[in-house]
Order: sequence, then C-alpha cells, then structure tokens
Amino acid sequence: MMTDIKAYDRLLDWFTDHDGVLVAFSGGVDSTLLAKAAYDALGERALALTAVSASLAPRELDEAKDLAERIGIRHRLESSHETSLAAYLINDGDRCYHCKTELYRICSGVALEQGLSTIVNGLNTDDLGDHRPGSRAADEFGVRSPFVELGIDKKIIREFSAELDLPTADKPEMACLASRFPTGTPVSITGLGRVAVAEALIASLGFSQYRVRFHDDLARLELPPDELHRALEPGLRSIIIDGIKAAGFRFVTIDLEGYSRGSSNAVAMGQET
Repeated sequence: MMTDIKAYDRLLDWFTDHDGVLVAFSGGVDSTLLAKAAYDALGERALALTAVSASLAPRELDEAKDLAERIGIRHRLESSHETSLAAYLINDGDRCYHCKTELYRICSGVALEQGLSTIVNGLNTDDLGDHRPGSRAADEFGVRSPFVELGIDKKIIREFSAELDLPTADKPEMACLASRFPTGTPVSITGLGRVAVAEALIASLGFSQYRVRFHDDLARLELPPDELHRALEPGLRSIIIDGIKAAGFRFVTIDLEGYSRGSSNAVAMGQET
C-alpha cells in the first residue's frame, strides 16, 4: 500500500483540476514523480519538456529520455541557450535565475503552442530554505509547484517513487554542470565539457554521489565520506587520476571533507547545486 495514499491522491487531484500541464522535466527524483502523476491524471494532456544545452550532462539527458518512455508521458526536447547569455556565463549569484528564465521562456512558448494551461516544476518543501534564484524566474512566469502547494517533502517524494517502482527513488541529487563552477568563476563551454567527461568516468566507477568541482586546471573531486577510501585504492586511484586528466584537467584533488551540496558557492551557499 502507498506510504500515504491520501497524499498521493491529493497530488493526482491537483492535476485533474487542470486541463493540461507541461512539466519542466530534468529526469531527477522530483520531476520524475511529477511527470508520473501528471500522466496518471491527465494522460495525453500532460507533456514533459527537457531543455538541452551544454550544461546538461549527456547521461542525464539519456536518463530523462528513458524515464519519460517508461512513464508513457509525451516528451519534448528543446534546445536551451543559456550558455550564450553573458549574464549566465559570468556566474554571479544570479546564474540560476538566468538559466531558469531561459527554461521557463521555452516552456511558456511550448505550453501556448500545445494549449496547455499550466507549467509545473518539481520544487518541494525541503527546497524552501535554500538560496534559489531560479524560484524568482518561476514566479515571473507563473510556474506552479504542486509539491510545495501540497506540503510534500523529499522524503515523501522518494517513498512515492519507490511505491510506484520508479528507478529514481534512490537517485542521488543532481544539478546542472554549471553548478560545479565556484560563484564568480566564469562558465565556459569547454569547462562544462571537461566536467561532463570527468563525472561520466566517476559515475562509471560506481560511486553513489559525486561532484567534480571546476577550479581552472584543477579538478576537486567530492565523494561521500564513507566512499573516500575506495578512491584511494591504488588501482582505482590511477584510473581516476588518468581519466580526469584525460578530460582536460592538469591536477586532481580529492576533497577530504567529502561531498557537500553547494560547496562551490562561496557567495550563495545552498544554491541549486
């Protein structure tokens, strides 16, 4: 039985109160459950949209495609051009605002084209205490957050996802590749590519959570504290060093404090990372 079937019913009811919904869909834990509920409630009147750019890791795009197909929801890929915006590339404390503005601009155009009245995102109640400039963009475009409106947190989202047999139930938190750049360090297409290749290597080695933080020629690898010892095993250590250097970095370090959400942001701790 569903952990809290009444709460899930309320989520379905939220969608049935709308005649058509576009889900801003990244393929993460939150937006996947949102897409599932939207499809269960609305069928063909639900559409998932994934914005594709250099800041989206290729493996995340592949997962988003697979998840949408598994759910059955219509899925649309749209090119996003935030990486051509000077205000985004400068990477000040409002980077996420410019990214989400581009995302919701795209969503608004597609929703209008498709006759869908509502755009939704996967913001949940646990996110409300974070510094999230992207939420300002959501407000400006009238984007709704069903999880917040219904008082649903990440724990409940993961429980629902497990009950519904969604493979994202235990998926680690992810974020766009630009979040690997410290606030104030300009984002570059070349740098995003280097991070993407380096993180693909780390993912292939089976670590449960990871970030390759960009510091020009230096890559700072964050792993869960209880998995740090694996990275220091002689054989694996060499694979990590060689692979990250092959991605374009000259130096490789492992952060002994381990993975920490938002650690690249000296100015805005807790930003969407």
